[in-house]
Amino acid sequence: MATPGSSKTEIQVPIGPMPAISREFESPTTKTFSEFSQRADYSLMDSLQADPQATGDGHDHNPRQVFSGHYVPVTPTPIAEPEYITHSKTLFNELGLSHELALDEKFRSLFSGDITVAQEPMRPIGWATGYALSIYGTEYIQQCPFGTGNGYGDGRAISVFEGLFNGRRWEMQLKGGGPTPYCRGADGRAVLRSSVREFLAQDYMQALGVPTSRSLTLYVSRSEIVRRPWYAEDSQAIDPDVLVDNPAAITTRVAPSFLRVGQLELFARRARRNDNQYERNELKMIVKHLIERNYQKVIDPRISFSDQVVELAFLFRGRLTSLVANWMRVGYCQGNFNSDNCAAGGFTLDYGPFGFCELFDPRFQPWTGGGDHFSFFNQPVAAETNYQMFWSAIRPLLSSNKEALVRLDEIRNGFAETMNKEIEKMWAKKLGLRIYDESLVSELLRLMFLSKADYTIFFRKLSDIPDQYTTLQESFYLPVSEKLHANWDSWLQRWRERITSSGDFRETSAAMKRINPKYTWREWLIAPAYKKAEQGDYSLIKELQTVFGNPYDEQSLEVENKFYRLKPKKFFNAGGISHYSCSS
Repeated sequence: MATPGSSKTEIQVPIGPMPAISREFESPTTKTFSEFSQRADYSLMDSLQADPQATGDGHDHNPRQVFSGHYVPVTPTPIAEPEYITHSKTLFNELGLSHELALDEKFRSLFSGDITVAQEPMRPIGWATGYALSIYGTEYIQQCPFGTGNGYGDGRAISVFEGLFNGRRWEMQLKGGGPTPYCRGADGRAVLRSSVREFLAQDYMQALGVPTSRSLTLYVSRSEIVRRPWYAEDSQAIDPDVLVDNPAAITTRVAPSFLRVGQLELFARRARRNDNQYERNELKMIVKHLIERNYQKVIDPRISFSDQVVELAFLFRGRLTSLVANWMRVGYCQGNFNSDNCAAGGFTLDYGPFGFCELFDPRFQPWTGGGDHFSFFNQPVAAETNYQMFWSAIRPLLSSNKEALVRLDEIRNGFAETMNKEIEKMWAKKLGLRIYDESLVSELLRLMFLSKADYTIFFRKLSDIPDQYTTLQESFYLPVSEKLHANWDSWLQRWRERITSSGDFRETSAAMKRINPKYTWREWLIAPAYKKAEQGDYSLIKELQTVFGNPYDEQSLEVENKFYRLKPKKFFNAGGISHYSCSS
């Protein structure tokens, strides 16, 4: 399907896991740090404009207003005495990196914040970017310490490398790499707890087949401690009730680019406010860069720029709606889906206040600051508000082309319908149906809610296509009434009749198990991993990596007994487990 006048049709991300790219049995093409450095290619710094008020050496670590430019050159601040915890074997394989590189002294230094080890053609300076903040479609500047919006951006995320690997461009960004001009007075650090969560979550989402930023490495300081508000042991407080000392850590996340909807908004706001050619040109430059970085293979560079912008809007709509449908398929709740946390490339970005639904509740929201508008089942609407901000940001670029504006507005107006189709397709696949059945899905969700079902365990057991209600009962947190029992029997009969008409039970069951993961993220199983890591024991982190690396597979009985079970009662309403204000 293509929008009228578009140049190409993009293949949409499927609902379900994507085939893994594995090079485990091939010789790595990059074995040394010197070979790694030769991959460097800095398209962002070469094609976009630096802040003209930035320092030449990148020592720009104090909060200040950034009035123009697409990025600020800044050096990261290395953590003291960095120690290797783990790396993503999957991503190393994809990039053609030797696994020994993760232990290489210079490689470890770079990805724990010491950019002085850079060697040509690498550059000894990283970069941070500014962006605007919109919350659920409303523009904000209140969180900017200057009250202008010119101080909002990457406060502790610093990109240190951009390069080409096996024909693909990747940007590598330190999370917790020290303060930047956007730090708003904070220390620019990330604690071990949040770094472990982000590292594991990105690897897990990739294994689930959900488009995401990726994890590269995880290093912790053996001597640098940072203090953050968090929850006391066995606390049931809503907000953190103690200050906790935690080791500083840096995880490196990787993506084709880290361009966000909020970045486009920033330049659109400036152009709107000042109404001069300079700001409009900065907006045009970053949109062209977005197309080059994230849509190069699907947008024909030979067509007019207006047509490229229209095509961009169409393709981003497809990626965003598919992404959110995949989130709901696997039980993921973004938690804080502001426009600055919405990647313009159409993948998951920002693993802070996220969570995965265990006890099924459409209003599930683990972040105490998120509210219902960022809850589990409201994510399609949240996505639409972010798309609205994207649309309004790029619209000025078409002001002289009325025909292109009409097509752009048609694409915007079709967002809700496109989103609904993706959601319906997702539910049909989760249930093994060829065609979506609204009454069947609605009744199922009602019964799941009333029966206190575990989202992941329920759908995995349903994938066996049981003919008895008792099999499903193992996924419920409480016994159900006789009336609900009868309702379940009735629903199962209706559903199985639909399955029968769709084809072979065994084929349907196998297909459902490729859609419905067996192993999910359970915060009460993640917390022990980062707590042990604080004591220097990284065994649970590596165990979780292995389990999360194959979330759809039947694994050993030991793994099943440990990771495929209902949430224990003591963790309900537990601060830092069932809910959290921040995991920084």
